[in-house]
Amino acid sequence: MREVLEAVAAGDLSPAAAERRLAGYVTTDAGRFDAARERRRGVPEAILAAGKTPAEVAALAAAALEATGLALLTRVSEDDVAAVAEEIDASVELTHDERARTLVARTPASDPPTLDATVAIVTGGTADAAVAGEAAAVLEVMGATVERLEDVGVAHLGRVIDHLDQLRAADVLVVAAGREGALPTVVAGLVDTPVIGIPVSTGYGHGGDGAAALSGMLQSCTVLSVVNIDAGFVAGAQAGLVARAVDEARRGD
Repeated sequence: MREVLEAVAAGDLSPAAAERRLAGYVTTDAGRFDAARERRRGVPEAILAAGKTPAEVAALAAAALEATGLALLTRVSEDDVAAVAEEIDASVELTHDERARTLVARTPASDPPTLDATVAIVTGGTADAAVAGEAAAVLEVMGATVERLEDVGVAHLGRVIDHLDQLRAADVLVVAAGREGALPTVVAGLVDTPVIGIPVSTGYGHGGDGAAALSGMLQSCTVLSVVNIDAGFVAGAQAGLVARAVDEARRGD
């Protein structure tokens, strides 16, 4: 502890970085940022922008950057993005996916990981792309190679079969589908790799809010894992943990 305090007094360590080392988190007026989550859990802390003001989002992003060199934000609005850009240093690299509503910020000193593992993200239709994009953002931050296979829904099974070689070559699959949620079940019956299904809130009438897709995936007769409705972050993080295990096995760690 004395070492940390001396580093702060000498100006070699910021108060936020010192708090991160001592407590594992950083405290701001907008809330606490879990700076130790990636080391502890293997998944970086994400800042959920929904329900927060743009100023709160920006404050947490700045704290994340100071503590870890990385800020991953989900469900951001245009106002959130503008507030973050105004709050942080101009040298920070910003990557904004407008459709997925994600924002990734990195300082120049940030050293992103690289995993020797490929995750294929598959969507049943174009309407599923936003949720799939959230999963992709998490996976890219975790260092996995991401391949996107779009609009391969089971309404025409040939669209799935056309991508069979790519599906089988991936180390793990994240499959997003709305309506009745059949795509993950079909894909899981064709591959020998882990499949994580994301039920998406796209569809008509009864069950069209993702409930039918969730029920269908939970009742799958082929083996797969299922996350909550529209939970792209959770699916991406889970796939990232699998990808990390694959990477460690290939490296012999």
